[in-house]
Amino acid sequence: MRAGEEAAYREFYQAYYDRLFRYLLVVAAGDLEATEEALEATLLRVVRYIKVFAAEDIFWSWLTVLARSAFSDQSRKQRRYLAFLERFTRHQLVAAPGPESSAADARLGAALERSLAALPADERRLLESKYFAHRPVRDIAAELQTSEKAIESRLGRIRRKLKDALIDQLKNE
Repeated sequence: MRAGEEAAYREFYQAYYDRLFRYLLVVAAGDLEATEEALEATLLRVVRYIKVFAAEDIFWSWLTVLARSAFSDQSRKQRRYLAFLERFTRHQLVAAPGPESSAADARLGAALERSLAALPADERRLLESKYFAHRPVRDIAAELQTSEKAIESRLGRIRRKLKDALIDQLKNE
């Protein structure tokens, strides 16, 4: 297969196709469509990255790793696509704000103000720089003399902290 011989691929296909299919069917919890997509991606990866193995069990272990990663990639791609469709649909279906949404927006705004005020000053400044002043992460990182990745990580932790605080406040109202 490594030399591009079609006969070698046919032999591989006959020996492992059904076994990989059954393996992926279990991984996909019986989802036939996901199984078929992951199997196709797995076979492409086998052709692309094939190498020589000392034993059949080592080769099978390598195949299962390729299959699981192909399934994970397909699942992640599907989730992203569905999330995009949901956001797009939700954006299209936004209704004109009524009195009840104005009251909810006011409650949320007040809870957000309290949660922001409760944050340490450095975390609040970081959020304000990024989301209120719309500064690029690159500029914030340069100002704080750190990496962009560090700033993105801090922003993620602060957003989770802020979300948890908001949820707690809204539950307790």
